[in-house]
Amino acid sequence: MTRGRLVYYCTSTVNGTANIGLRIDAGDAVPIWKQIEDGIRRLVAKGALAPGTAVPSVRSLASELVVNPATVAKAYQRLADAGVLVVQRGEGTFVADAPPPLTRGERAGLVREAAQRYAGVVVTLGVPAGDAIDEVRKVLAEYERASAGGNKR
Repeated sequence: MTRGRLVYYCTSTVNGTANIGLRIDAGDAVPIWKQIEDGIRRLVAKGALAPGTAVPSVRSLASELVVNPATVAKAYQRLADAGVLVVQRGEGTFVADAPPPLTRGERAGLVREAAQRYAGVVVTLGVPAGDAIDEVRKVLAEYERASAGGNKR
């Protein structure tokens, strides 16, 4: 008998951010707070969370994902420290108008870390390298289309 992996999705939240598409995998070795942080960064990069958009409160997101509120708070704090989110006392937490750009070294480190995780999955599944690279190209094209579509306001 094989055990399935628990995967949580946040599909309805408060503050007008319904269906933000945040995905958490409880079976992943990556800590949940890091999955939340990375997921929100991805949503911001794709334009799914536009500048100035309210993000779910810590309590509501924790409830939706069935995780400890301290886990969500840690991810939000790290995102605020990085300038991705802005906390407005009494108002809520919002996507920053202009997140600070990463240095070349920071960007390279993040890309390498993500590539190592992806390569580990690819090797574990026995996927040929060419197929894995094709999938990356497809996903990058989707992000580019989404970003171009979001900029045509």
